[in-house]
Amino acid sequence: MMQSSPFNFRRAIIWIGRLVLGGIFVYAGFSKLLMPNTHLWPMFVLRFSLSMNISSFAQQVESYKMISPEASQVVAHTLPFVEIVLGLLLLIGWRLRLWASAITAIMVGFLAVVTRAYLLHMDINCGCFGTPEKLTGWTVVRDGAFAALALIMTIFAFIEARKPHPWTAPEKV
Repeated sequence: MMQSSPFNFRRAIIWIGRLVLGGIFVYAGFSKLLMPNTHLWPMFVLRFSLSMNISSFAQQVESYKMISPEASQVVAHTLPFVEIVLGLLLLIGWRLRLWASAITAIMVGFLAVVTRAYLLHMDINCGCFGTPEKLTGWTVVRDGAFAALALIMTIFAFIEARKPHPWTAPEKV
């Protein structure tokens, strides 16, 4: 009889973190690309809409006043796609330690940027989910909670990777 259960507290946190953060990253990436414009039919409007949404997101990135306008264009053109890919990889769970570490770094970076803007009393839109959302204290708390979940999930993923899986571990007699 095996002593350890295949499902423990650390694995539960890893699963919760994968589902919550993976889903949020996929949603955030798609919303930055598609949400601000609601007229997505016919297809030529979709192409116009994507370019308009990316330029709108670039303005939101630029409003943080941390990078140049050219760099904000690069961020606006790459970040939604990176969020979608990282979210899907986190949901799949392939090479979890690598992608969890990347998401933790991104979430800590988001938290630092949002906290800086909040402490400087900037009256800007967050840009988190593409739609206009004012930057408030709740935005900082929400990003802090997501960053904490990402960090805990990453730490637990590294701890669990060092142990043999309970289903494949030899039984103790």
